[in-house]
Amino acid sequence: MADAALRLKGLVEQLVGAPLPLRIRAWDGSQAGPPGAPALVVRNRRAVRRLLWKPGELGLARAWVAGDLDVEGDLYTVLDLVSGLLWERGEGDGRSLGAALRDPEVRAAVRGLVRLAGPLPPPAPPEEEVRRRGHLHTKHTDRRAISHHYDVGNDFYEIVLGPSMVYSCAYWPAPDSTLEAAQHDKLDLVCRKLALEPGMRLLDVGCGWGSMAIHAARAYGVHVVGITLSQEQAAYARKRAADEGLTDRVEIRVQDYREVEDGPYDAVSSIGMAEHVGAERYLEYAGDLRRLLRPGGRLLNHQIARRPQRDESAYSVNEFIDAYVFPDGELAPLGTTVTQLERAGFEVRDVESLREHYALTLRRWVANLEAGWARATRLTTPGRARVWRLYMAASALAFEHNRIGVNQVLAVRTPDAGASGLPLRARTWN
Repeated sequence: MADAALRLKGLVEQLVGAPLPLRIRAWDGSQAGPPGAPALVVRNRRAVRRLLWKPGELGLARAWVAGDLDVEGDLYTVLDLVSGLLWERGEGDGRSLGAALRDPEVRAAVRGLVRLAGPLPPPAPPEEEVRRRGHLHTKHTDRRAISHHYDVGNDFYEIVLGPSMVYSCAYWPAPDSTLEAAQHDKLDLVCRKLALEPGMRLLDVGCGWGSMAIHAARAYGVHVVGITLSQEQAAYARKRAADEGLTDRVEIRVQDYREVEDGPYDAVSSIGMAEHVGAERYLEYAGDLRRLLRPGGRLLNHQIARRPQRDESAYSVNEFIDAYVFPDGELAPLGTTVTQLERAGFEVRDVESLREHYALTLRRWVANLEAGWARATRLTTPGRARVWRLYMAASALAFEHNRIGVNQVLAVRTPDAGASGLPLRARTWN
């Protein structure tokens, strides 16, 4: 009798204490769940073994990356339903895994799944999973983590990001605008907030593929030093600068921010970089950027933020993101970031939330990836492409539901005399 889907559905509902809003379609052809609902496709017994040996998010991630799990229907709808079932339930809703396993019926279902899963031992993790080595946020481990995420191949990122090659939140005048126009507007917004003028020196920390550096040099006449830990990004950015005839104004270095010694700079941009720094290093990071600025110089810090927790010591990094996407990356609440910048000696002058803008950006990136799927899987691996599709779609929903946000924080190295250099009505960039 083909009943794998029904048995899987029953166990999930027992574990979470709620009806499953999805269909399950299993490898034996069986289906279970609400008719017409999108389906979670369990392609083989190996998916069940992964979940038995690593229950929770990491087991699901391994099965997804390996292709043992898939979805039938709209990915956003499936993720929304799953997040509502597992991650958005209030405290006290449902049951913990430990509590569920004290239920004799659940234990009996698990024993049945062990028989259903087939031969042990557990499958090896997919090759795309990061293997942990060393302490967090040393220069060596940071370089390795950045390489894992960004040295996937410039051709792959061209598919995802489009011609702008900007890997951070765009700034949308309207939802139906083009991604390229919205990214141009974001770069220009940063330049205006920094009040860039010809002849100034700008340090672009985490410069990516050079888009900010090139825009600032071309449109504002500044001299830019862009730093990255990715060899592939640096090579790409240098070629772009040369093709634009900007090598006299744009210098791209493979360099850690802790190694920059040629200040002072008139302005510093840090766009999508601080998430990689880590909580323990953040005050040092902010202090290093302040040290590199002249008195009166401005910092524009563009950073993803999470919601604060009642007990901040209980914060842990999302397992899927840590293992497959941003190794060693950490998110902080906005208030923590502002406090650390102030502790480092900055005066914070403006904060702007772009949360809805990032959701729009991510949906465009997912659409780009899906449109170029065949080429993307050839350029990397099918598993890597599946990682990017899942994390970007899930992140879009997280921004839409206010589970995470993104903010631009404008700070000044205000001189001791107190003159910030900003006009009385500071938002002249709007």
